[in-house]
Amino acid sequence: MAGRKERNVWQFGDFQTPLGLARDVCAVLTRRGISPGAIVEPTCGQGTFLQAAAEHFTAARHLLGVEINAAYVMDALLRLENAARVEQGDFFSVDWDAVLAGCPGPWLVLGNPPWVTNAELGLLKSTNLPIKCNFQGHKGLEALTGKANFDISEWMLLNQLEWLRERAGWIAMLVKTSVARKLLRQAWRRADPVGRAAIYKIDAMQHFGAAVEACLFILPVAMGASSQDCDVFASLQAADPDATIGFHDGFLVSDVQSYTRHRDLIASNSHYIWRSGVKHDCSKVMELAETTDGRLTNGLGEQVYLEPELLFTLLKSSDVAKGRSRADRFMIITQKQIGEDTALLADTVPKTWRYLLANADKLDARGSVIYRGKPRFSIFGVGAYTFAPWKVAISGFYKPINFMKVEPMNGKAVVLDDTLYFLPCRDEAEADFIMGLVRSPSFMELLGAMVFNDEKRPITAELLKRISLERVADKLGKIEEYYAYTQQPLPAHHHLKQTAAQS
Repeated sequence: MAGRKERNVWQFGDFQTPLGLARDVCAVLTRRGISPGAIVEPTCGQGTFLQAAAEHFTAARHLLGVEINAAYVMDALLRLENAARVEQGDFFSVDWDAVLAGCPGPWLVLGNPPWVTNAELGLLKSTNLPIKCNFQGHKGLEALTGKANFDISEWMLLNQLEWLRERAGWIAMLVKTSVARKLLRQAWRRADPVGRAAIYKIDAMQHFGAAVEACLFILPVAMGASSQDCDVFASLQAADPDATIGFHDGFLVSDVQSYTRHRDLIASNSHYIWRSGVKHDCSKVMELAETTDGRLTNGLGEQVYLEPELLFTLLKSSDVAKGRSRADRFMIITQKQIGEDTALLADTVPKTWRYLLANADKLDARGSVIYRGKPRFSIFGVGAYTFAPWKVAISGFYKPINFMKVEPMNGKAVVLDDTLYFLPCRDEAEADFIMGLVRSPSFMELLGAMVFNDEKRPITAELLKRISLERVADKLGKIEEYYAYTQQPLPAHHHLKQTAAQS
């Protein structure tokens, strides 16, 4: 029975809302002046939210709960007596337009949708899924490499937004904070008729035993409404927001005020291109550690004897985040560029080739589609930039923003793993110049205004590319150095500025 219960929790994202939390949520809604004419909870579970709603919104003419679990429907009916109507139904098959057409509203769509992703349900072979469609609009490689994975609650909230688009009302849901932001990004990108949103942080571990950032998400919806900001409150009891997130220049920002202060540094063109580290998806084979007596071992605990030509000192996210250089870890770099023929290694580095063949079962089993049709033992994120002697790097995973200057070791370039992003530099002077730009207060504050620390990977190459190093250099009075390092002619308007300054 315990196993079945755990499976149901996973399959249906079944975290029942404590009555005290439901009451606190409804208190926030009434404090914000929300007064619905009708309330619907699309996944009402055992009915605690409906009970709290009946207590707080006495003027509501219509309270309805829908729940897929028949036992929960009975529990809710006993709990609510005649305070609300509860029906058994599957969210994915109910005719919600017909349901909402039964009352003029304004509607409050309230509740706690499943905290589970479509990928997790796929592992369970669950049928509790929406009809497959690319509702996020991912294309090509993004869809193939995992960006198409989504929380079921995200799909549900987007549907709820559609219900209210031609009506009026509010969405008020307990969700992962990342889901709330994804919905806002979609709504703001599409210019949906939404008002100023709010996020109230909750302690998911305390209430649900879930180690995830979660919140009460409130979104007003009404024809003619137009806002692209969302206030963030530290708790359900907070009277004033700690920050405001918003949608500016086509993307989500975590601190509107700081972003606005430095938005002049945003530009898509740059002579410097942020790169990702090397991707191989087989660390036990491709990464080696050096023991105190100078021997090499792989992640399987095996001693390894290889030629030095393909071995490069390796830094990982934790190293760069802590500003730590180390010379006891290595990566095997099988290619100088993507798609290069690896069969030639059999002649040039026979020991390494035999080692790769001995572990071919593990390398050939790499699941990502990026390896399909590529030479055997291929890697990705490799090019001339990989072998640049100096680099300025940052971790994508670690929350404190820390840039590190990476120098060559043992006469060779140091390589980085694929959780890191970097700019290649020809020499130490260029690396020092870049460090001065990325560590400047303007760059750091602007980057911080775009980072959401609770994301799995708060910093990405796409995010870093938004900030123009050229504009940062100009702001710092270092534009001539910038163009000298990029080996580009100084534009005419900078010559004019120089002439004016000299005169």
